Amino acid sequence: MLQENVSEVTEFILAGLTNKPELQLPLFLLFLAIYMVTVVGNLGMITLIIFSSQLHTPMYYFLSSLSFVDLCQSTVIIPKMLVNFLAMKNIISYPECMMQFYFFAIFAIAECHMLAVMAYDRYVAICNPLLYNAVMSYQVCAWMIFGVYIMALIGTTAHTVCLLRVHFCKANVINHYFCDLSPLLELSCSDIFINEVVALCFSVFNIFIPTLTILSSYIFIIASILRIKSTEGRSKAFSTCSSHISAVAVFFGSLAFMYLQPSSVSSMDQGKVSSVFYTIVVPMLNPLIYSLRNKDVKVALNKVLERIFSCEQN
Repeated sequence: MLQENVSEVTEFILAGLTNKPELQLPLFLLFLAIYMVTVVGNLGMITLIIFSSQLHTPMYYFLSSLSFVDLCQSTVIIPKMLVNFLAMKNIISYPECMMQFYFFAIFAIAECHMLAVMAYDRYVAICNPLLYNAVMSYQVCAWMIFGVYIMALIGTTAHTVCLLRVHFCKANVINHYFCDLSPLLELSCSDIFINEVVALCFSVFNIFIPTLTILSSYIFIIASILRIKSTEGRSKAFSTCSSHISAVAVFFGSLAFMYLQPSSVSSMDQGKVSSVFYTIVVPMLNPLIYSLRNKDVKVALNKVLERIFSCEQN
């Protein structure tokens, strides 16, 4: 990335969440706490799934991948954000900004497709339980995860290549707390038609298709659950996918709220608040949702804790 060939701007200034000095320290402490919970929660979920044999199933294989994506997405954004709360001027260099956008986009796109894969997994488990082991073999699961990251890499690379051809002349204040596509394009002094077309095409592919997959899966799941005669059977079937429904609702709800805002200065300020929710709060909530609403995770956690305490006593 040779910035002299791409842009006259060598560094950007991140406007951040607020320009009020008295809020900088409280916000720093708040987001530091959120990041610590996110790291502990997601690393804990990954570790629990690895060391608990009863969780060695496709569902938890995908869940560990989701935790990895959430952990990486938070790490791309929050540490730089914390530094900026304490800095006099929130400066980010051009190459650093492009790199931050690149890795943020990879994990944001990967999360969309990972949630769709998890919805398909629940569809097979509930609608075709006798074929589940054959359809969702470990080899198939590995290829699905590989496909998620390939789609994320393709989409992100296309966005970044188009962004690198954009010229930034004088304006260098990004009205955001990290390098996102829309606020960057607002600073452009060159034609961004290609960027907008690429963004539209990949938004349809990376948001609409996963959403359609999730909705279709749950239409079939609900229809299948309603055909179960016993109340206990319906409750058990619904409990296996309730955690995923909660995670999907939180993630896509906040994503839709951000990207369906009208393009204006005021909506960009509102967009910053909603983007905090889906880039920072959701990665923290996901492991809590799956642990608090999932009996298998609770049982596995209790067994691990019992094992640890028994080792300490011996």
